[in-house]
Amino acid sequence: MKRLLKGLAALVGLLILAVGGYVAYLFLSYHRLPDDQALKPVHHAATTTLAPNTTYTAMTYNIGYGSYPPSYSFFMSGGKYSRAYSAAAVRASLAGVVATTEQVAPDVAFYQEVDVASDRARQVNEVNLLGQGLPQYSRVFGQNYDSAYLFYPFTRPIGRATSGLMTLSRAQVLSARRYQLAVDSDYNKLMDLDRAFTVTRTPVQNGKQLVLVNIHMSAFTPNKAVHAAQFKKLFAAIEAEYAKGNYVMVGGDYNHRLLKNAAQVFDTKAQNETWTQPFPFADLPAGFHVPTAGLAAAAVPSARELDAPYRKGKTFVTLIDGFILSPNIEAHQVKVVDTGFTYSDHNPVRLTFSLKP
Repeated sequence: MKRLLKGLAALVGLLILAVGGYVAYLFLSYHRLPDDQALKPVHHAATTTLAPNTTYTAMTYNIGYGSYPPSYSFFMSGGKYSRAYSAAAVRASLAGVVATTEQVAPDVAFYQEVDVASDRARQVNEVNLLGQGLPQYSRVFGQNYDSAYLFYPFTRPIGRATSGLMTLSRAQVLSARRYQLAVDSDYNKLMDLDRAFTVTRTPVQNGKQLVLVNIHMSAFTPNKAVHAAQFKKLFAAIEAEYAKGNYVMVGGDYNHRLLKNAAQVFDTKAQNETWTQPFPFADLPAGFHVPTAGLAAAAVPSARELDAPYRKGKTFVTLIDGFILSPNIEAHQVKVVDTGFTYSDHNPVRLTFSLKP
């Protein structure tokens, strides 16, 4: 009996040591990228300069790192899986993203959740795949986060993740930078990871610039102060760019619903998850606007819940993806492209617009 008790005590001691060591590893390995980093554009587009009074098309698409087909559910939302089914499944989803992009034919595109080297995406380099599939565009990639190995769930750990934001442009790219966003300072930072937005500059014939801001805001933090701080920095940055005389377009996943009556539009129960809070329209800089005309009537969602496989008419859906435009950009039409969530847990949003003289 004494030997048994000693053995159990030793086993418990080793378990405590292992868990303690892992927790220490998580916190010690946690790091954030520095604020205000220069990014290196990859140039493929012709040296086109945008022109005022010309209609262009933009698209924003959270591609869910190619791992969320309709049959998929995610553990952090109460679902089953933590990693993509396979590398082949990721490549198939990315091929669908490329085909959808070619169908929309945007002049500028914003992608979120593009993985470079992640266990969750089976180590598929999605930046390279998108670049190879869409060689007619210049591209900018800005890393959003680089997480340590998360040994959770214990039977199917999600592992390491390196992911970011990718912006495409048919027009010439002058420069690009990455700016850090506020995140949690407690243990929640291990799950919601780092956050940032990228700024890509393209020239306009009248001497101004079209400033393309790509953003993916925090999803799983329960701290509303973090959300507020992220919006505050974003809004200050775009207001400063407009004050310089530039055109400013933000495309991304805000994890805040863009339709005030979303529950009625999508005939779903009211849901205030950490990723479906109301968008702070009242805090937008003066004159800036979020184009939503026709979205309620069309009733096509941009994001779905991942607690179970997608079932149209049953799964919780809402609209959290879209654009913010400066006063000197005119929106002609905005629509959610209905892919049936075939390639991601998001649908892309398409905007036609023009730059005012």
